[in-house]
Amino acid sequence: MIIVKTPLRVSLFGGGTDFPEYFSAAGGGVIGSAIDKYIYHTISHFPSWLFEHKIRFAYRIVEHVPDVDHIQHRPFKEILKYHQIHENIEVNLASDLPSFTGLGSSSTFTVGLIKGLNAFKGKLIDMHELAKTAIHIEREILEESVGYQDQIFASYGGLNHIKFYGRDQFSVERINVNESLTEELSENLVMFYTGMTRRASDIEKGKMQRMDRNLNALDRMHACVNEAREILSAGRELDDIGRLLDETWKLKRSLSGDVSNEHIDDAYQLGLDHGAFGGKLLGAGGGGFLLFYVPQKEQAQFRRAFSGMHEVKFSLNAQGSTIIHAGA
Repeated sequence: MIIVKTPLRVSLFGGGTDFPEYFSAAGGGVIGSAIDKYIYHTISHFPSWLFEHKIRFAYRIVEHVPDVDHIQHRPFKEILKYHQIHENIEVNLASDLPSFTGLGSSSTFTVGLIKGLNAFKGKLIDMHELAKTAIHIEREILEESVGYQDQIFASYGGLNHIKFYGRDQFSVERINVNESLTEELSENLVMFYTGMTRRASDIEKGKMQRMDRNLNALDRMHACVNEAREILSAGRELDDIGRLLDETWKLKRSLSGDVSNEHIDDAYQLGLDHGAFGGKLLGAGGGGFLLFYVPQKEQAQFRRAFSGMHEVKFSLNAQGSTIIHAGA
């Protein structure tokens, strides 16, 4: 039995510049972090000769199928095919948080399954190859409109500045901040669930169609990545991170009319009115989790204002996809 633990992520700056449609011209970059919320894959040998089916996959439903082509869950089916696994396997899925909420869960699922299937076949896969394989499967095989950052955060973990260049190249640079600064940043980030879910690829397709009109906003979002890196690396006043988040949220809203809505706009303004310096809707937009930067001295009144929404507490700088059990 193989058990894989793969982190979700919080993207702070630069989302949208991690698409080759943007970064192949002049480069792109993001700052974000894997967080201590995970998707778990349990992978084991399935004795199909004892049953009428050869593959079992349990997620929100349970699929018992005679062969890989009968699998309904398309990412699971295509990842199995890519690894030339056609029978005698059982996979069970568990997640700390819901899917389609802006935390990169689709890529976390893909990365964790690839990691686990390689271990199931007795193979090792390094972080770079893991991320590249996940990107290839999502973009080329599944034909999803996704960027590159989610697969990289899930594979590498950490609090990183990821740089994109060429057609499909990237480098991962750990942001070297001391533990106390990382803890302070974690404690100043407050995340609430809006109660709405959406498919990120649907929203991203609209952004790609507007790429020419969005170039100026994306260029400024990329510049904010470098400014945020300087703030964090120098250990400067962290409140400037909140102010940058506010600027980039306004830029992100301009990319597409589907990024926000009246409910999200009202919630964001409520946060600013009760002590937040800035924030953003995580992921492509349209729903999911709202993230705010709130100095600790303002958090009591801030939380009272959001008493009707569910807060999810988290920490930054989580480890990347990891095999936590391999054996009987």
